[in-house]
Order: sequence, then structure tokens, then C-alpha cells
Amino acid sequence: MQPTYSEVYSIENLTLAWKKARENKTLHKDVIEFEKDLERNLLDLQFELKSQTYKPKPLTTFVLRDPKTRVISKSDFRDRVIHHALLNVIRPAFESSFFYDSCANQIGKGTLFAIKRFDIFARKATHNFTAPGFCLKADIKHYFDEVSHEILLEIIKEKIQDKEIIWLIRRILSNNSREGERHRGMPLGNYTSQFFANLYLHKFDHLVKHSLKAKYYIRYVDDFIVLHKSEKQLEIWKEQIDTFLKKSLKLELHPQKSKIINLYKGIDFVGFRNFISHKRLRKRNIGTMKNKIRLFEQNIYDFGFLKEIYQGWQAHASWANTHKLRKRIKEKIIDSILIRV
Repeated sequence: MQPTYSEVYSIENLTLAWKKARENKTLHKDVIEFEKDLERNLLDLQFELKSQTYKPKPLTTFVLRDPKTRVISKSDFRDRVIHHALLNVIRPAFESSFFYDSCANQIGKGTLFAIKRFDIFARKATHNFTAPGFCLKADIKHYFDEVSHEILLEIIKEKIQDKEIIWLIRRILSNNSREGERHRGMPLGNYTSQFFANLYLHKFDHLVKHSLKAKYYIRYVDDFIVLHKSEKQLEIWKEQIDTFLKKSLKLELHPQKSKIINLYKGIDFVGFRNFISHKRLRKRNIGTMKNKIRLFEQNIYDFGFLKEIYQGWQAHASWANTHKLRKRIKEKIIDSILIRV
């Protein structure tokens, strides 16, 4: 059954979207302001969508160092409600066809799922570590900045025919913080961007799995690996992959970050340096958690959000030899809570 625009602006869907958008953000100023007159604000959003007068507010852009420097563009809370309302309706039309080993932003998936799949594939590619093995470790250059809106919309139209839904998606995509880039790029902080990032590479997944017939392929957003016993085969696939990305999606592999590596030398993937016998947590991952604690101390995050981040980080870090580190981080969080009390 085709998703319809009326489902997007129904008051039931907008209420559900508001509940999702506010999760772990109840102390944020824009959330508090929106909820001062919740019913009126939801009805206003419904009217703007129904009459197609909805226009997103300008993005708030800031630089985040955690410790990698990234430019984040944040939508106003009322726009984030719209993002959830849209995806509540259109997401089911796509997710059932997503590639199984696409690990980001899907229920039941994530970095731990990706690590488990890597371990399984590493064993299979090397016949239980008794044969040579190689890894094409790659990511896409400036991925979120380079996504073509027109190509993305053509992909969406394959399953969504409702013209008003397409209108709304165009409105969201066109709200870009980059001057002169009205038809390219997605804000890194938008909820919709995470979903569209997966969707945009769906045909790329199909190429790798079904056209190239790569058995051992995992993707986490734009960071992906392909394992094989033959280094030469990976070199051939790398050229074919780069050609497809350029011709079909107007993207290209990152020249410095896309390499073929001996599997036994360790592979950097989803926050770990993955060796045959053990894993090391990357320093950047530790820095990210410490930075989240600092943001909590500055009242940017509430405790519920920090708790959720810490639980996810702890589960992730436990896959490496990090018992003492996890204990120190837990103590640091307790100290931070005492500072705020």
C-alpha cells in the first residue's frame, strides 16, 4: 500500500512524531518553548503541511569536536517533528528491501552488529585464519556534502508516488546551510539525513553484492569494507566501485582513506582496530565519550541522554580489552553528576 500525504499530517502521526523528537531532549529550550502551547503548535504544523505552506526555519550551524572536527547543522524542534512525521510514514516502504549488512540507523543494527559480521566474514574469507586474506577498507569523499538531491528524489520516487510527499522532501532537502548548494548535500545533524544516507547507497549495495558478487561486504553509512582472499580481485572491484559511484551517484572514493590492507595487520572499522586475536578501541572513540561528558557538565545534554550514550558506548567498548578504561569513564560520569547537583 502506497504511503499518502494525509498520513504524514494526521494529528495522530504528528503527536507520535513529537514524542519521538523530544526523547532525551526534554530540557532543551526549543523543546520547552514548543510544549508551552503543544496543541496549538501541532495544529499549526498540521495546517502548514495540509495547505503546503510549510517552510523550515533556518538551520543552526556549529562546529563539533569529538575529537574529530565536524560541521553540524541543527534543525529547529518544530522541523524535527516534521522529519519524524515524514519518516514514520515512508520508512517502512524502503527498509524491508535494505541490504542486510547495511548496519547504520536501522532497528537491531549498529556498530556491534557490524563488528560481529566482520568477525564472521574474516573467518570465512581466510578459512578460519588458515589462508591469506585482504580487506578493501574505504569511505566516500565528503559524502553528506555531495549527495545529489535529484538522484535521491529519483530513488525515492521508485516507491513513493505521492506528489505532495515529494514536495515535502524537496522542502526539507532545500533547507541547506551551505550557500549556493541548493541541489546538493544534506545537513549532518538532520534525522532525515541519516535515513536518506542509507537510501542513497542502496543501489551501490546491490552493485557490490549482486553484480560484483562480493560475499563479504559490510557498510556503515559511507564507511565500508569488502573482504577477499585475493588482493588482485579487490583491486579490480575497487576500480569498478569508483566508476559506479562517479557515474551513477556523482560520488567518489576518498583517495587517502580507501585502501587494500592485509587482514592480519588489523583493520580500522566502526571504532576499533580489528586484529585476528583481539581488538583495540580507537583513541578517537574514547575522546568522543569524554567530550559527551563535558557537554553534560555544560548543561548541553541532560542525564537521560548522557545515560543512553554511556550505555551504548560501554557495550561497544566491552568488545575490546577496556575494563580499566570503562571503570574510569564511569567514575568520571559520577563526578560530573555531583558537580551538577
